[in-house]
Amino acid sequence: MDEITELAAELGRRLQLLNAHVTTAESCTGGGIAEAITRIPGSSAWFEAGYVTYSNRQKTQQLNVPGGLFETVGAVSREVVEAMARGAQHKSLARFAVAVSGVAGPDGGSPNKPVGTVWLAWVVGEALISEQRFFPGNREEVRRQTVKAALEGLLHHALAEISNQG
Repeated sequence: MDEITELAAELGRRLQLLNAHVTTAESCTGGGIAEAITRIPGSSAWFEAGYVTYSNRQKTQQLNVPGGLFETVGAVSREVVEAMARGAQHKSLARFAVAVSGVAGPDGGSPNKPVGTVWLAWVVGEALISEQRFFPGNREEVRRQTVKAALEGLLHHALAEISNQG
C-alpha cells in the first residue's frame, strides 16, 4: 500500500471513530484527493462528496466562491481556498472539508506565484485553517505532494478532534 493510500485509510478509521464525514474541493489536483479517499473500501461511510472546480466559474457556481476574488487575489490564494472549503462543507454538510488550488505547471506560474505554489484550507466544524506551500518538481509531483499534504492535514485535524473528545 502506498503512502497516500495509507493516509486515506487512516483518515477513514479516525473519521469513523468520530462518526464524521469529509468533503473535498479541488482545483489543481483534479479530484486526486477524492480518488485517494475512495480507494479505501467502505469509504462511503465517511466520504460525503468531492467537488472538482477547475474553472473560476465552477468555483463560483458549485462552491459559492465570490467572483470578485479572482480579480483581486487570484484563484491561487488564501481567500479562494478558504471560500472553497467553506462552500464544500456547506453544500455537503460534512464536518471536515479540504480545499486546494495551485499552480501545478509546467506553465501558469508568475513571479508572485511560481509553479509549485499551492494554497490548502481545512475546515473542521467552524474552525478554518489555511496555509501556502511550495512543492518542487514537475506537474505530477506537485499534484501528488498536494494530495498528500491535504490528507495529512485532514488526518492531523481528525486526531486533534479525537484528543479533544478524550
